[in-house]
Amino acid sequence: MARTGLRLVIPVALVLLWWATSVGSTSPFYPPLPDVFESFGETWIFAQLSADVIPSLRRLLIALVLATATGVAAGVALGRSRRLADALNPLVQFGRSIPGTALVPISVLLFGIGDNAKIVVIGFVCLFPVLLNTVDAVRGVDPQLEDVARSFRLTRTQRLTHILLPSAAPQITAGIRTALGIGFIMMVITELYATANGIGFVTMSARNAFDIPQMWAGTVLLGLLGVTLSALFALAERRVLRWHIGMTERNH
Repeated sequence: MARTGLRLVIPVALVLLWWATSVGSTSPFYPPLPDVFESFGETWIFAQLSADVIPSLRRLLIALVLATATGVAAGVALGRSRRLADALNPLVQFGRSIPGTALVPISVLLFGIGDNAKIVVIGFVCLFPVLLNTVDAVRGVDPQLEDVARSFRLTRTQRLTHILLPSAAPQITAGIRTALGIGFIMMVITELYATANGIGFVTMSARNAFDIPQMWAGTVLLGLLGVTLSALFALAERRVLRWHIGMTERNH
């Protein structure tokens, strides 16, 4: 409880400061915080939850799952085969160098303005953190573990599932965590172009309609969703990697 209270001190202080500095504001671009809260309740709690929030999160989740599965599979293959890694390294470096925002108009031309175009772009930017972390993790597995696996005559599948992936799991998880943050940003960006729903779409529409409180409310919602997704991922990570976290805590 003490740690939780300590973590809430600065956010609460910032909200109080925002309230105090905005409550008497007459600027159309810096509305009073009560107006933002009112717009937040009207827009995101009562009206747009199922129409915009859920579709945004669904696209992000699908893209992240596809990128994780592809990145782990390809990363294991590249990490185990130096020749394959050398052959595909130029392609990987080229792909990771392309900004995701540059792919948005191309995806619209190829896949239209539906969910598929957004999922492809989000999945593309999420792929490389998982892929590169998996390659490094697989190459960093202790060679002694490989020798023990051979001495017990484990099959390739057994070595993969019982030695390779568990040993690489902490670094792979770190890559997924990074991909989640990048994918969340790209989720918003894809909803600013040629779309009909989503949090980014509603926020941009509010700006175009000069509904500044609703625009601020959309920004607040994105921040809250980002914090919530990060916290949920941290909980899942602690559960999946409890053996690794426990061992690290004992060493410290």
